[in-house]
Amino acid sequence: MSTTVNEAPGGYRGVFRVREFRSVFAAHLLSVLGVVVAEISLTVLVFRTTGSPLMSALTFALGFLPYALGGTLLAGIADRHPARRVLVGCDLVCAACAAAMVWPGTPVAGLLALRCAMAFVAPLFQGTRNASLADVLGPGDAFVLGRSLMRMVAQSAQLIGFGLGGLLLTVLAPRAAVALTAAGFLCSALLLRFGTRSRPARAAATVRTSPLAGLRAVLGDRRLRALTLLFWLPPVFVIAPEALLVPYADGIGAGTAALGVMMCALPVGTIAGELWAGSALGPRARSRLVAPLAAAGLLPLLAYAFRPGVPVVLGALLLAGLAHAYTLGLDQWYVDAVPDALRGRAMTLLSTGLMTLQGVGMALAGLAAEFLPVHVVVAGAGGLGTGVVLLLLAELRSAGPRDGRPKNETGPAAK
Repeated sequence: MSTTVNEAPGGYRGVFRVREFRSVFAAHLLSVLGVVVAEISLTVLVFRTTGSPLMSALTFALGFLPYALGGTLLAGIADRHPARRVLVGCDLVCAACAAAMVWPGTPVAGLLALRCAMAFVAPLFQGTRNASLADVLGPGDAFVLGRSLMRMVAQSAQLIGFGLGGLLLTVLAPRAAVALTAAGFLCSALLLRFGTRSRPARAAATVRTSPLAGLRAVLGDRRLRALTLLFWLPPVFVIAPEALLVPYADGIGAGTAALGVMMCALPVGTIAGELWAGSALGPRARSRLVAPLAAAGLLPLLAYAFRPGVPVVLGALLLAGLAHAYTLGLDQWYVDAVPDALRGRAMTLLSTGLMTLQGVGMALAGLAAEFLPVHVVVAGAGGLGTGVVLLLLAELRSAGPRDGRPKNETGPAAK
């Protein structure tokens, strides 16, 4: 089936013709919206219970902090067990945690522990799902477009989910809203259980490796390491303007309405860039654009050096988001570089690094802004990040393709 899908024309529409993918996509939508609603509801619930802004902020942060630990310790499970079993198991764990949060007698410490448990299994779920897309759609262009759709759902959920969560809390108590999260995870588990095929594990279940050995297996290959870093490091720098939007808007005298529009600019640009690349370009063109778009993606942030007003900031953020279209070609390079037996582990570690390093980027931007003006920090992130990307592209070119194939970056994506 995967070969047929891989060669079928039709872009995003062709991907949706695959019945299994429709189930995976619907499950992804439910789980992402559930997480967003849970984050808002728990933050409100903890604040109302404790009256502490610190505890409220900690509740939100706990959605990020266990990612690195869970992704590192659990990555091997993604390859040693059948993907459907892992995905359904993770959904059921999250549904049980959300259901326990609804119980009126659950103390604040219990709520925080349950939130940690949900975040702990999240990278395993994401990595296993991303790896299984190559089984459902084939490892070619259909996989790239499927990954793109998943990313766009995640970006859109951040824009829509927070508004939906706020609306729900006007008519429901926080615990009732969390109950909807539990129902969403349960529906996701049912969709994955009955809407996807059972496939064997990619690696033998008897093969046990330590988390450190797993990291070495994924990052030991020079080309795969360069590709992984090309996914991980640009977000460390592009997150700076988002992390510092509130103090920057206050510094230029922008109102709350302008702040809200600026907060949407980067994700809107990202979605638009992915839609354009996935709809208007073929695999070969997307592969050719990886290097120029990645190299230029952070340059719009240099406009912050002149402390611009709202229109220029909007333009800079939109352009930075549009350049994110390079990830479609990078996805193809990555799946071609990863051995099948390591695909689940590699995808889990990829998701873990992305989430963890975005949090690191936020923290570093905030720390730098304690000593430097905000506009200098953002412009510096654009300049420094561009230098890092150029070094990674040079390393990628030196590493060459995997398995001794001819050094031609457009080759894999053109298959």
